[in-house]
Amino acid sequence: MSRRKIAVLGATGSVGQSTLDLVAAAPEQFEVVALTAASNVEQLSKDARRFGANLAVIANETLLPELREQLQGTNIQAAAGSSALAEAAAGEAEWVMAAIVGCAGLEPVMAAVEAGKTVALANKEALVTAGHLMTEAATRSGATLLPVDSEHNAIFQCLAGQDREMVARLILTASGGPFRDWSALAMARVTPAQAVAHPNWSMGAKISVDSATMMNKGLELIEAHYLFGVPADRIDIVVHPQSVIHSLVEYEDGSMLAQLGPSDMRVPIAHTLAWPRRMHTAVERLDLLAVARLDFEAPDEQRFPALRLAREALAAGGAATVVLNAANEIAVETFLGGRIHFADIAVTVEAALANMSDPIPQSIADVVELDARARHAATQSLAETVS
Repeated sequence: MSRRKIAVLGATGSVGQSTLDLVAAAPEQFEVVALTAASNVEQLSKDARRFGANLAVIANETLLPELREQLQGTNIQAAAGSSALAEAAAGEAEWVMAAIVGCAGLEPVMAAVEAGKTVALANKEALVTAGHLMTEAATRSGATLLPVDSEHNAIFQCLAGQDREMVARLILTASGGPFRDWSALAMARVTPAQAVAHPNWSMGAKISVDSATMMNKGLELIEAHYLFGVPADRIDIVVHPQSVIHSLVEYEDGSMLAQLGPSDMRVPIAHTLAWPRRMHTAVERLDLLAVARLDFEAPDEQRFPALRLAREALAAGGAATVVLNAANEIAVETFLGGRIHFADIAVTVEAALANMSDPIPQSIADVVELDARARHAATQSLAETVS
């Protein structure tokens, strides 16, 4: 069996590094042909050499001379900039890990989709901000979208071999974050250090704050709608503090399928990497006797209004999900900088949605432009608030 040719977009981030860890453990199955990074030249060049990539791309064009210097004496092509990112995505790889954070990943992801690749989608913004564009492009090109987020990957696994017409509802599980049992008064005094201390998962600061506000689950609801073609009123969210069940699918006959696993992103990454087969991983196995119990409760949208805002944005359609995502990213960044309170994150997003008057984006370029405008507006609004 020939090795699967892969490209990793965002190779130096946590998802990219986990992907390469899995590849390193199964060199007979995978061939790395392209790697990209935003600005970490040292890690990019190290990995490109280690895996014998054909192409290494740095997004920051000013760093191209440094990358070339690091790759001297190899046959690895060095490139930089947005067009080179698109080339890495649409080039010789059969399977593309889309792990570039933020709207910087939109154009490379679309390039991979339009080229008909199998795309392992870890870039949340791709579907939150451009869901209809991505899914329509995948239909035209025959591309396969494989979800990497643990919740969507769980649903994907629970749908395998099933009649999707018989799906009654999708159920996304949420840990509830570090403030699940806190009162609104207590949350008003939350510090950035408290917000990034997730009880179950090891994640970056931004996604940890999104988990704490439950905006992450709202964004995942939007993703699930586009990935699986299920209306929002048939996508539920259930708080499950143990994070053992990653999501569920309920069918019309009353059957409910759940996917369980350890809180380790290498599990869903490995599922997409080897799909439609399975591969061995060295992750710690789930010990049900140690877990002992599984708890569930309804999310509180009064204390966590981000869930309501995400549903409203999806219902509004058009530009609303772009504005939701952009305003949230700016608000989280401002909170992490200690300039606004935790509760101000949702207030900022709600104000941005109320002031929105943009048309439906017709292209990725439209999405990128709207995202920039929404970020600027949110930044201006917050500057006035904290001044």
